[in-house]
Amino acid sequence: MIDPYAPAPPGTPPSWRTPARIPVRQATGRFLVLAGVFVCAACGLVYELELVALASYLTGDSVTQASVVLSVMVFAMGIGSLAAKRLRRHAAAAFGAVEAALALVGGCSAMALYAVFAWSGDWGGLCAGGPRWLLVAFSLAIGLLIGAEIPLLMELIQRIRRQDAGGAVADLFAADYVGALVGGLAFPFILLPFLGQLTGALLTGAVNVIAGGALVLGLFRRDLTRRARRLMLVANLAVLGILAGAAVLVDDFERAARQAVYGRDVRVALQTDVQEVVLTGGTDGRPLDLFIDGRLRVSGDDERRYHEALVHPAMNGPHARVLILGGGDGLAAREVLRHPGVRRVDVVELDAEMVRLAGRDPALSALNGHAYDDPRVHVTTADAFRWLRGAPTAVYDVVISDLPDPGITAGTKLYSQEFYGLARRALADGGRLIVHAGPVTSRPRVFWTVDTTIRAAGLHTAPYRVAGRDSTSDWGFVLAASESTPPLDPDRRAPTPRLTGLPPSTLMHPRY
Repeated sequence: MIDPYAPAPPGTPPSWRTPARIPVRQATGRFLVLAGVFVCAACGLVYELELVALASYLTGDSVTQASVVLSVMVFAMGIGSLAAKRLRRHAAAAFGAVEAALALVGGCSAMALYAVFAWSGDWGGLCAGGPRWLLVAFSLAIGLLIGAEIPLLMELIQRIRRQDAGGAVADLFAADYVGALVGGLAFPFILLPFLGQLTGALLTGAVNVIAGGALVLGLFRRDLTRRARRLMLVANLAVLGILAGAAVLVDDFERAARQAVYGRDVRVALQTDVQEVVLTGGTDGRPLDLFIDGRLRVSGDDERRYHEALVHPAMNGPHARVLILGGGDGLAAREVLRHPGVRRVDVVELDAEMVRLAGRDPALSALNGHAYDDPRVHVTTADAFRWLRGAPTAVYDVVISDLPDPGITAGTKLYSQEFYGLARRALADGGRLIVHAGPVTSRPRVFWTVDTTIRAAGLHTAPYRVAGRDSTSDWGFVLAASESTPPLDPDRRAPTPRLTGLPPSTLMHPRY
């Protein structure tokens, strides 16, 4: 009887049915394979999180982006696993090729997405082409390659020493899940804050190709022909060279991409712990524009029209104590301080760097009237929802919600019935709440959902609309009070038609 695990005669081509001829002991070989599983799993999860984060920054709506990336990627992993069954006869060579391809695609994915976003200017939906279709393509490609890893690694570890399938699966998946944990923690706490999106992805790709190449060329090199070893070495070095070259050029690339997005008049570009903040203009008579995560948040040409419409209707009544939720640029505080009788203004802003910039940048601090130098203004760096949960009750005459448009950010909880219930609790008798509810003309359903949600929290509402500089843009606001419908100036009218029958948005059932 022929022993299938007997060493192959010299010159016999490697076969997937015979044990691998490795240069170390079996126990050491198994450990190295499991270490490779650990590293590859960590890199794979970083690629997933990188795509989710970048897509959320560029296109908003993080729930949709995460759903698209993860669902496409999991589907592709299944297809990749099936496809890898045909590669088991050449498991070592196939695994090396998969890791090189994964390192190249995953490492360059963030840069490619940002490039298309910057130079195409397409922020449209999934059917509009541009960055979101590229997001799907990268999710599909990365998922296919990640899915191919486990079957190939299973074949390799079984070729070192045969064991029951259940035990081998348990070992591999244990290493895989622990690696995913490390990658999932490394991305938000190390890669993103210290290296940024682009460099973090490139470094992950480099680690990936080194780990895959070292495992195959070091442990399973006898399974490859001399020509195959040479090709794999050249391919790995080429991938490393591409990633290293991209890392060297990443700063120049970011500057060029930023100019493509914002123009050449960029004065400040700041990546905070929360968001990307960019200031353009503000000197030589040019209007100052504030961009957050690629979107224009403040335009020096018409910001006064917005902030006057946001603040002044709510100040019609007692206004000694005012709470501003958001508004880190200081512009809402500027309008509040124009009213006599204001004794205290509390600003609750998530991004401390935004507040610091608003107080120190000459153009922005001039635009906000140096509001943060006023001793009546007190700033708290906190999440508005969390802060309201511990806020004193029945204290504020006016609560101003100056937050990004509902549905465009992950902060839909800041437009929920629970949030407005907390804001109502903070209002003193006769107090008013004012909410920026997004554009009415282009998103009427969202605007009226905000109104419905505020009424569901027990407040009486008076919605109104203000036109922007051009006829195609507007801002919608909802003024609310707990005792009766607050009065509006005669020139402020409720938008029509009013959409009825809309359910309120809650934490457990967001409607935006």
